[in-house]
Amino acid sequence: MKNKPNLAVVGATGLVGGTFLKVLEERNFPYERLYLMASAKSAGSKIVFRGNEYLVEELTEHSFDKPVDIALFSAGGGTSEKFSPIAAKNGAVVVDNSSAWRMDANVPLVVPEVNPGEIAKHKGIIANPNCSTIQAMVALKPLYDRYGIKRVVYSTYQSVSGTGLKGIRDLEEGLKGNDLNIAYPHPIAGNCLPHIDVFLDNGYTKEEMKMINETHKILGDDKIAVTATTVRVPVLYSHSESINVELEKPFELEELRALLAAAPGIVVVDDPAKNEYPLARAAAGRDEVFVGRIRRDFSVENGVNLWVVADNIRKGAATNAVQIAEKLLEIL
Repeated sequence: MKNKPNLAVVGATGLVGGTFLKVLEERNFPYERLYLMASAKSAGSKIVFRGNEYLVEELTEHSFDKPVDIALFSAGGGTSEKFSPIAAKNGAVVVDNSSAWRMDANVPLVVPEVNPGEIAKHKGIIANPNCSTIQAMVALKPLYDRYGIKRVVYSTYQSVSGTGLKGIRDLEEGLKGNDLNIAYPHPIAGNCLPHIDVFLDNGYTKEEMKMINETHKILGDDKIAVTATTVRVPVLYSHSESINVELEKPFELEELRALLAAAPGIVVVDDPAKNEYPLARAAAGRDEVFVGRIRRDFSVENGVNLWVVADNIRKGAATNAVQIAEKLLEIL
Protein backbone atom coordinates (compact mmCIF):
# COMPACT_ATOMS: atom_id res chain seq x y z
CA MET A 1 0.00 0.00 0.00
CA LYS A 2 1.32 3.43 -0.90
CA ASN A 3 2.32 5.88 1.83
CA LYS A 4 -0.50 8.25 0.89
CA PRO A 5 -3.56 6.10 0.30
CA ASN A 6 -6.82 7.12 -1.28
CA LEU A 7 -9.19 7.22 1.70
CA ALA A 8 -12.95 6.88 1.96
CA VAL A 9 -15.11 7.62 5.00
CA VAL A 10 -18.49 5.90 4.80
CA GLY A 11 -21.12 7.36 7.09
CA ALA A 12 -19.25 10.66 7.10
CA THR A 13 -22.19 12.73 8.38
CA GLY A 14 -22.88 10.55 11.45
CA LEU A 15 -21.55 10.93 14.98
CA VAL A 16 -18.72 8.40 14.55
CA GLY A 17 -18.09 9.41 10.93
CA GLY A 18 -17.56 12.99 11.98
CA THR A 19 -15.21 11.82 14.70
CA PHE A 20 -13.31 9.75 12.10
CA LEU A 21 -12.55 13.03 10.33
CA LYS A 22 -11.62 14.82 13.54
CA VAL A 23 -9.20 12.07 14.56
CA LEU A 24 -7.71 11.80 11.06
CA GLU A 25 -7.00 15.54 11.18
CA GLU A 26 -5.59 15.49 14.70
CA ARG A 27 -3.27 12.57 13.92
CA ASN A 28 -2.27 14.07 10.55
CA PHE A 29 -3.16 10.86 8.73
CA PRO A 30 -1.60 10.94 5.24
CA TYR A 31 -3.83 10.58 2.19
CA GLU A 32 -3.81 11.32 -1.52
CA ARG A 33 -7.54 11.63 -2.14
CA LEU A 34 -10.46 11.71 0.29
CA TYR A 35 -13.97 10.56 -0.53
CA LEU A 36 -16.86 11.19 1.86
CA MET A 37 -19.89 8.91 1.51
CA ALA A 38 -23.26 8.66 3.21
CA SER A 39 -26.87 7.70 2.57
CA ALA A 40 -28.99 9.38 -0.08
CA LYS A 41 -30.54 11.50 2.68
CA SER A 42 -27.18 13.07 3.55
CA ALA A 43 -25.66 13.12 0.07
CA GLY A 44 -25.01 16.58 -1.30
CA SER A 45 -24.01 18.11 2.00
CA LYS A 46 -20.57 19.66 2.32
CA ILE A 47 -17.88 19.05 4.93
CA VAL A 48 -14.72 21.07 5.47
CA PHE A 49 -11.65 18.97 6.22
CA ARG A 50 -8.12 20.36 6.56
CA GLY A 51 -9.26 23.60 5.00
CA ASN A 52 -10.78 21.98 1.93
CA GLU A 53 -14.48 21.55 1.21
CA TYR A 54 -15.70 18.09 0.26
CA LEU A 55 -19.04 17.11 -1.21
CA VAL A 56 -20.65 14.10 0.45
CA GLU A 57 -21.59 11.57 -2.20
CA GLU A 58 -24.27 8.90 -2.01
CA LEU A 59 -22.99 5.43 -1.22
CA THR A 60 -23.88 3.13 -4.14
CA GLU A 61 -22.69 -0.12 -5.70
CA HIS A 62 -20.41 1.97 -7.90
CA SER A 63 -18.82 4.13 -5.19
CA PHE A 64 -15.72 1.95 -5.18
CA ASP A 65 -15.24 1.82 -8.93
CA LYS A 66 -12.77 4.63 -8.30
CA PRO A 67 -9.46 3.72 -6.60
CA VAL A 68 -9.85 3.54 -2.81
CA ASP A 69 -7.13 1.99 -0.65
CA ILE A 70 -8.67 2.28 2.84
CA ALA A 71 -12.35 2.69 3.65
CA LEU A 72 -13.47 3.56 7.16
CA PHE A 73 -17.07 2.40 7.60
CA SER A 74 -19.53 3.57 10.25
CA ALA A 75 -22.89 3.31 8.58
CA GLY A 76 -24.61 0.41 10.33
CA GLY A 77 -24.49 -3.35 10.01
CA GLY A 78 -26.84 -3.71 7.05
CA THR A 79 -24.95 -1.13 5.01
CA SER A 80 -21.66 -2.78 5.86
CA GLU A 81 -22.88 -6.25 4.96
CA LYS A 82 -23.84 -4.98 1.52
CA PHE A 83 -21.06 -2.55 0.68
CA SER A 84 -17.94 -3.81 2.51
CA PRO A 85 -17.52 -6.81 0.16
CA ILE A 86 -17.96 -4.50 -2.83
CA ALA A 87 -15.25 -2.19 -1.53
CA ALA A 88 -12.93 -5.10 -0.75
CA LYS A 89 -13.50 -6.70 -4.16
CA ASN A 90 -12.43 -3.42 -5.75
CA GLY A 91 -9.16 -3.33 -3.81
CA ALA A 92 -9.97 -1.35 -0.67
CA VAL A 93 -9.23 -2.52 2.85
CA VAL A 94 -12.37 -1.87 4.89
CA VAL A 95 -12.14 -1.02 8.60
CA ASP A 96 -15.71 -1.54 9.74
CA ASN A 97 -17.19 -0.13 12.93
CA SER A 98 -20.45 -2.11 12.86
CA SER A 99 -21.11 -5.53 14.36
CA ALA A 100 -21.57 -7.10 10.92
CA TRP A 101 -18.17 -8.80 10.61
CA ARG A 102 -16.82 -9.04 14.16
CA MET A 103 -17.46 -12.72 14.71
CA ASP A 104 -16.70 -13.81 11.14
CA ALA A 105 -13.85 -16.31 11.39
CA ASN A 106 -12.24 -14.82 8.27
CA VAL A 107 -12.25 -11.23 9.56
CA PRO A 108 -9.68 -9.97 12.09
CA LEU A 109 -11.15 -8.26 15.16
CA VAL A 110 -8.52 -5.77 16.22
CA VAL A 111 -7.51 -3.49 19.07
CA PRO A 112 -4.08 -2.19 18.00
CA GLU A 113 -2.63 -2.18 21.54
CA VAL A 114 -3.75 -5.79 22.00
CA ASN A 115 -3.53 -7.86 18.80
CA PRO A 116 -1.98 -5.78 15.99
CA GLY A 117 -0.58 -8.90 14.34
CA GLU A 118 -4.08 -9.85 13.25
CA ILE A 119 -4.22 -6.88 10.87
CA ALA A 120 -1.92 -8.53 8.33
CA LYS A 121 -4.29 -11.53 8.11
CA HIS A 122 -7.12 -9.51 6.61
CA LYS A 123 -8.88 -10.54 3.42
CA GLY A 124 -10.17 -7.08 2.64
CA ILE A 125 -12.16 -6.42 5.82
CA ILE A 126 -11.02 -5.67 9.38
CA ALA A 127 -13.58 -5.34 12.17
CA ASN A 128 -13.54 -2.70 14.89
CA PRO A 129 -14.73 -4.30 18.15
CA ASN A 130 -17.66 -3.15 20.22
CA CYS A 131 -16.90 0.10 22.08
CA SER A 132 -17.24 -1.45 25.54
CA THR A 133 -15.02 -4.38 24.54
CA ILE A 134 -12.23 -2.18 23.18
CA GLN A 135 -11.48 -0.38 26.44
CA ALA A 136 -11.77 -3.61 28.44
CA MET A 137 -9.25 -5.34 26.17
CA VAL A 138 -6.70 -2.55 26.52
CA ALA A 139 -6.90 -2.97 30.30
CA LEU A 140 -6.99 -6.78 30.39
CA LYS A 141 -4.30 -7.67 27.84
CA PRO A 142 -1.31 -6.85 30.11
CA LEU A 143 -2.86 -8.94 32.89
CA TYR A 144 -3.62 -11.80 30.53
CA ASP A 145 -0.04 -11.86 29.24
CA ARG A 146 1.54 -11.78 32.71
CA TYR A 147 -0.85 -13.79 34.89
CA GLY A 148 -3.39 -15.49 32.65
CA ILE A 149 -7.11 -14.93 33.15
CA LYS A 150 -9.54 -17.51 34.50
CA ARG A 151 -12.76 -15.46 34.71
CA VAL A 152 -14.05 -11.95 33.95
CA VAL A 153 -17.21 -10.26 35.22
CA TYR A 154 -18.14 -7.10 33.32
CA SER A 155 -20.57 -4.49 34.67
CA THR A 156 -20.79 -1.52 32.33
CA TYR A 157 -22.17 2.00 32.68
CA GLN A 158 -22.49 3.15 29.08
CA SER A 159 -23.12 6.67 27.83
CA VAL A 160 -25.99 7.68 25.58
CA SER A 161 -23.65 8.68 22.73
CA GLY A 162 -23.25 4.94 22.18
CA THR A 163 -26.74 5.11 20.69
CA GLY A 164 -25.76 8.01 18.44
CA LEU A 165 -27.34 11.42 18.10
CA LYS A 166 -30.80 10.14 19.05
CA GLY A 167 -29.47 8.90 22.39
CA ILE A 168 -27.90 12.28 23.10
CA ARG A 169 -31.17 13.99 22.22
CA ASP A 170 -33.18 11.69 24.50
CA LEU A 171 -30.96 12.62 27.44
CA GLU A 172 -30.75 16.34 26.71
CA GLU A 173 -34.51 16.62 26.28
CA GLY A 174 -35.17 14.40 29.27
CA LEU A 175 -33.09 16.66 31.49
CA LYS A 176 -35.42 19.48 30.42
CA GLY A 177 -38.40 17.40 31.52
CA ASN A 178 -39.33 16.28 28.01
CA ASP A 179 -39.01 12.49 27.82
CA LEU A 180 -38.86 11.63 24.11
CA ASN A 181 -38.16 7.88 24.44
CA ILE A 182 -36.91 7.78 20.86
CA ALA A 183 -33.68 5.90 21.56
CA TYR A 184 -34.78 3.91 24.61
CA PRO A 185 -37.94 2.19 25.86
CA HIS A 186 -37.86 4.23 29.08
CA PRO A 187 -36.68 7.73 30.00
CA ILE A 188 -32.90 7.82 30.30
CA ALA A 189 -32.78 11.02 32.38
CA GLY A 190 -32.72 9.97 36.02
CA ASN A 191 -32.55 6.27 35.12
CA CYS A 192 -30.10 3.44 34.62
CA LEU A 193 -31.38 1.03 31.99
CA PRO A 194 -30.05 -2.56 32.20
CA HIS A 195 -30.94 -3.00 28.55
CA ILE A 196 -28.54 -2.35 25.67
CA ASP A 197 -29.55 -3.82 22.31
CA VAL A 198 -32.13 -6.61 22.12
CA PHE A 199 -32.74 -9.37 24.64
CA LEU A 200 -31.79 -12.89 23.53
CA ASP A 201 -33.30 -16.27 24.42
CA ASN A 202 -30.62 -16.87 27.06
CA GLY A 203 -31.67 -13.76 29.01
CA TYR A 204 -28.61 -11.76 28.04
CA THR A 205 -28.74 -8.76 25.74
CA LYS A 206 -26.95 -8.73 22.42
CA GLU A 207 -24.52 -6.14 23.82
CA GLU A 208 -23.62 -8.45 26.69
CA MET A 209 -23.00 -11.36 24.35
CA LYS A 210 -20.88 -9.11 22.13
CA MET A 211 -18.56 -8.45 25.07
CA ILE A 212 -18.38 -12.14 25.95
CA ASN A 213 -17.74 -13.39 22.42
CA GLU A 214 -15.38 -10.59 21.42
CA THR A 215 -13.26 -11.08 24.55
CA HIS A 216 -12.71 -14.69 23.54
CA LYS A 217 -11.86 -13.81 19.95
CA ILE A 218 -9.52 -10.89 20.65
CA LEU A 219 -7.56 -12.70 23.37
CA GLY A 220 -7.70 -15.92 21.37
CA ASP A 221 -8.80 -17.91 24.41
CA ASP A 222 -12.23 -19.53 24.64
CA LYS A 223 -11.43 -21.07 28.02
CA ILE A 224 -11.87 -17.76 29.86
CA ALA A 225 -15.19 -17.69 31.72
CA VAL A 226 -16.87 -14.37 30.91
CA THR A 227 -20.17 -12.83 31.98
CA ALA A 228 -21.54 -9.33 31.52
CA THR A 229 -24.29 -6.93 32.53
CA THR A 230 -24.43 -3.81 30.36
CA VAL A 231 -26.28 -0.71 31.53
CA ARG A 232 -27.15 2.57 29.78
CA VAL A 233 -26.67 5.55 32.09
CA PRO A 234 -27.52 9.28 31.79
CA VAL A 235 -24.01 10.35 30.75
CA LEU A 236 -23.28 12.00 27.40
CA TYR A 237 -19.83 10.64 26.59
CA SER A 238 -17.50 7.89 27.86
CA HIS A 239 -18.29 4.38 29.01
CA SER A 240 -17.35 3.31 32.54
CA GLU A 241 -16.80 -0.34 33.46
CA SER A 242 -16.37 -2.28 36.65
CA ILE A 243 -14.26 -5.29 35.70
CA ASN A 244 -13.76 -8.12 38.17
CA VAL A 245 -10.96 -10.44 37.12
CA GLU A 246 -9.89 -13.81 38.48
CA LEU A 247 -6.30 -14.39 37.41
CA GLU A 248 -4.63 -17.75 36.88
CA LYS A 249 -1.51 -16.85 38.86
CA PRO A 250 -0.84 -14.99 42.12
CA PHE A 251 0.08 -11.32 41.88
CA GLU A 252 1.47 -8.50 43.93
CA LEU A 253 -0.82 -5.50 43.74
CA GLU A 254 1.91 -2.92 43.19
CA GLU A 255 3.45 -5.02 40.42
CA LEU A 256 0.05 -5.31 38.75
CA ARG A 257 -0.53 -1.56 39.05
CA ALA A 258 2.91 -0.85 37.55
CA LEU A 259 2.20 -3.30 34.74
CA LEU A 260 -0.96 -1.41 33.83
CA ALA A 261 0.76 1.97 34.07
CA ALA A 262 3.44 0.84 31.63
CA ALA A 263 1.02 -0.67 29.10
CA PRO A 264 0.31 1.14 25.81
CA GLY A 265 -2.82 3.25 25.75
CA ILE A 266 -3.44 3.15 29.51
CA VAL A 267 -3.38 5.97 32.02
CA VAL A 268 -3.62 4.87 35.66
CA VAL A 269 -5.63 7.26 37.83
CA ASP A 270 -5.70 5.62 41.23
CA ASP A 271 -5.32 7.69 44.37
CA PRO A 272 -8.54 7.28 46.38
CA ALA A 273 -7.10 9.30 49.29
CA LYS A 274 -7.19 12.33 46.98
CA ASN A 275 -10.51 11.28 45.37
CA GLU A 276 -8.64 10.47 42.16
CA TYR A 277 -10.13 7.77 39.95
CA PRO A 278 -11.25 7.63 36.31
CA LEU A 279 -14.23 9.82 35.49
CA ALA A 280 -16.39 9.91 32.37
CA ARG A 281 -16.15 13.68 31.99
CA ALA A 282 -12.36 13.61 32.28
CA ALA A 283 -12.07 10.84 29.67
CA ALA A 284 -14.35 12.56 27.15
CA GLY A 285 -12.39 13.81 24.17
CA ARG A 286 -9.37 11.68 25.04
CA ASP A 287 -7.96 8.59 23.30
CA GLU A 288 -6.48 6.83 26.33
CA VAL A 289 -8.09 4.16 28.50
CA PHE A 290 -8.15 5.25 32.14
CA VAL A 291 -7.83 2.62 34.89
CA GLY A 292 -8.28 3.05 38.63
CA ARG A 293 -9.84 1.61 41.80
CA ILE A 294 -7.24 -1.15 41.41
CA ARG A 295 -7.73 -3.41 44.40
CA ARG A 296 -7.57 -7.04 45.38
CA ASP A 297 -10.81 -9.03 45.40
CA PHE A 298 -10.60 -10.97 48.64
CA SER A 299 -13.61 -13.14 47.80
CA VAL A 300 -11.71 -15.29 45.28
CA GLU A 301 -8.16 -16.49 44.88
CA ASN A 302 -6.08 -14.20 42.64
CA GLY A 303 -8.94 -11.74 42.18
CA VAL A 304 -8.63 -8.07 41.26
CA ASN A 305 -11.12 -5.25 40.65
CA LEU A 306 -10.63 -2.51 38.06
CA TRP A 307 -12.59 0.63 37.14
CA VAL A 308 -12.04 1.35 33.44
CA VAL A 309 -13.22 4.48 31.60
CA ALA A 310 -12.79 5.64 28.00
CA ASP A 311 -14.44 7.87 25.43
CA ASN A 312 -16.67 5.46 23.51
CA ILE A 313 -16.85 7.57 20.36
CA ARG A 314 -13.09 8.09 20.15
CA LYS A 315 -11.15 5.09 21.49
CA GLY A 316 -14.31 2.99 21.44
CA ALA A 317 -14.88 3.66 17.74
CA ALA A 318 -13.16 6.31 15.62
CA THR A 319 -9.68 6.39 17.13
CA ASN A 320 -9.39 2.61 17.22
CA ALA A 321 -10.32 2.45 13.53
CA VAL A 322 -7.82 5.16 12.59
CA GLN A 323 -5.12 3.36 14.61
CA ILE A 324 -5.86 0.24 12.56
CA ALA A 325 -5.50 2.28 9.37
CA GLU A 326 -2.16 3.63 10.63
CA LYS A 327 -0.97 0.08 11.26
CA LEU A 328 -2.03 -0.87 7.75
CA LEU A 329 0.31 1.78 6.38
CA GLU A 330 3.15 0.39 8.51
CA ILE A 331 2.85 -3.28 7.63
CA LEU A 332 1.59 -3.40 4.07
